[in-house]
Amino acid sequence: MLTLGGKVAIVTGGTRGIGRAIVETLLKLGAKVALNYRKSSKEAEEIMAKYNNEEKNVIAIQADVSDYNRAQEFVKQVIEEFGKVDILITNAGVNMDGVVWKMTEEQWDKVIAIDLKGTFNYIRAVAPYMREQKYGRIITITSINGLRGKFGQTNYSAAKAGVIGLTKATAKDLGKYGITANSVAPGFILTEMGESMPEEFKQLAINESALKKAGKPEDIANLVAFLASDLAGHITGEVIKVDGGQYI
Repeated sequence: MLTLGGKVAIVTGGTRGIGRAIVETLLKLGAKVALNYRKSSKEAEEIMAKYNNEEKNVIAIQADVSDYNRAQEFVKQVIEEFGKVDILITNAGVNMDGVVWKMTEEQWDKVIAIDLKGTFNYIRAVAPYMREQKYGRIITITSINGLRGKFGQTNYSAAKAGVIGLTKATAKDLGKYGITANSVAPGFILTEMGESMPEEFKQLAINESALKKAGKPEDIANLVAFLASDLAGHITGEVIKVDGGQYI
């Protein structure tokens, strides 16, 4: 049976969409969760009010994932609160689309800083603790567009491709210490961001998929929970698509 009882997880970008679904799934499976948010304080408070009863099960900490030092502080705070960290899910991300001949340096730098450097910052922060305890599960959220590239998303596709390389190298660095590192690559998922897309673009993405439907945040959360569990102890360095056949 899949359970995360006794585990402590960090989820970046954990208040909305895929991140929130991951947080709530982990909590329901018995983990204690520390989530990061940048602006969504109301949503963070809602999650804590829902899941903290007699016992503190979830904490929310405001942090910019692109800040290296803040990542170190974040992880230390989680260990002070919960005693350890077993699971890291790097979900925080942003996109600032534009065709390559019009993309600004700001658009490039911001997406790379949050999506790629932010992922490194949190892996770097948890790695010494996981290495010492000889146990850990690292799950990064990439995208099928990091595997194939997408028109108008050179920055995002480059960042998400970088996340894949980072995850595979991390799997090799940390494997002998009982730590796995895997990447989940969503296709079109109907989050608030997806809902706000023009209908024609939503339909294009849906038509690309073999199942002819959009995914739900819970589809990602369920795979993340499995990879975070002891059931997935012999899986590492993998990129697993959750896209309804959109990539093929």
